[in-house]
Amino acid sequence: MIVVAASDKQWQELTGSRPGIAWQRAEHASQFINFKNAGAFFSLLNHEILPEFESLQKPVFIHAVVQTLSGMSAPSNVYRINGWATFLNRMVWETAGTGNEAVETLFKMLHTRISFVKDEPGFIAARVIAMIINEAYFALEDKVSSKTEIDTAMKLGTNYPFGPFEWASLIGTGNILALLQKLYETDSRYKPSALLIKETAENNQ
Repeated sequence: MIVVAASDKQWQELTGSRPGIAWQRAEHASQFINFKNAGAFFSLLNHEILPEFESLQKPVFIHAVVQTLSGMSAPSNVYRINGWATFLNRMVWETAGTGNEAVETLFKMLHTRISFVKDEPGFIAARVIAMIINEAYFALEDKVSSKTEIDTAMKLGTNYPFGPFEWASLIGTGNILALLQKLYETDSRYKPSALLIKETAENNQ
């Protein structure tokens, strides 16, 4: 049994493409303690580290793109994953944490490959996608083209599954902006577009 605290969209992405697993949904990660016999736990609603996680003695995967395990003082059985829209139904996941046999076995059951990466903000794919979206907003600021035309050009020209503005809409510009702002603290290449900031504020994302 795998216990999951997730939004409806996250639940569908995680479980829909992985049949044959005894999935159990919880309203909040605080309920994980009621399922001590579970093999693993997914806390996807936020990046909160609860005191009960360590006592579960099973892998706990949290949706934390910007925050790091070290920054949150997470116990050794907690792992970071990316719970953004379109990331949970991928067949390869980036994961931050210490690999072990239990985790490897779990992901074989899920028919998902894992790539252990450094415990840094944004992992790899999220950084790249955030930069692509940010550059698209800079292009829009410069009146290079429209959102629709930029999306079409990127999908046809690079074979991306989504255009940058489509991706931004699915993921949420607030999530993109939060990552860019965190990365910009140490690297000026990640300076967020003024238009991205403006749209996020207007949409309360």
